[in-house]
Amino acid sequence: MRTVAFFVLWLVIHGAGAAGLLVGALTAIAAAWLSLRLLPPVAGRLSVAELFRIILRFPRQSLVAGLDVALRALNLRLPLMPGIVPCPTALPDGPGRDAFHAYMSLQPGTLPVAMRSESELLVHALDTGQPVAVAFAVEEAAVRRLTEPRGND
Repeated sequence: MRTVAFFVLWLVIHGAGAAGLLVGALTAIAAAWLSLRLLPPVAGRLSVAELFRIILRFPRQSLVAGLDVALRALNLRLPLMPGIVPCPTALPDGPGRDAFHAYMSLQPGTLPVAMRSESELLVHALDTGQPVAVAFAVEEAAVRRLTEPRGND
């Protein structure tokens, strides 16, 4: 599957010209081999339906959060109380947790900083008065559902 995905990526970037197909196939094979060495497959299945829910929800959340940050920066009457917020987490150490941190770092106004312990993430927030821990818990639950598919995904 990885080889196919890398080959499709090659076709999107390079095009389907005859001259590049052999190079694209060899590149896809090499990329798949390297990706398997660096990130071996894990047990379980990815829920495609949940992945699409997250992808479709992200632009709206990002836009709303970005507008909030912009309004706070431009309007001195709106509170700006930066600080560190501890957020409980149940994601085990590994690629899933790393992907979640990367995903949440894309949300304006918050940034995962460090793990305080195995079960607590420290998040820098522009407004500590907002329900940052609640928002992170909701998103973490969605990420956990990615590998816990229900029904026929």
